Amino acid sequence: MDTYSRLETLARLEDTVTQRLAADPGSSYVAQLHARGLPVIARKLGEEAVETVIAALSGTREELVGEAADVLFHLTVLLAEKGVPLSDVMAELDRREGTSGLDEKAARTT
Repeated sequence: MDTYSRLETLARLEDTVTQRLAADPGSSYVAQLHARGLPVIARKLGEEAVETVIAALSGTREELVGEAADVLFHLTVLLAEKGVPLSDVMAELDRREGTSGLDEKAARTT
């Protein structure tokens, strides 16, 4: 799969998540998360991140891939809930490209 196809996958995911935010909670997991609110969405992303770390340390490759997909999915839900498009995140990554991670971290004001 080429880079363009992978980006299309993320764009389709973002579109689907955005549409499902307004769906009936009885018909959509995304709508259920939305109905439960931002704290629940954020907590779910955190849970998935921890599961990804565990899979990386002691799971199989397939478990890691599955958990990483869960992280990307729940991150997309969180971003959509906050009205932040993936394009903003991609633009931030573009901005950082070519900058040493150590330099970028040192330049942060927080």
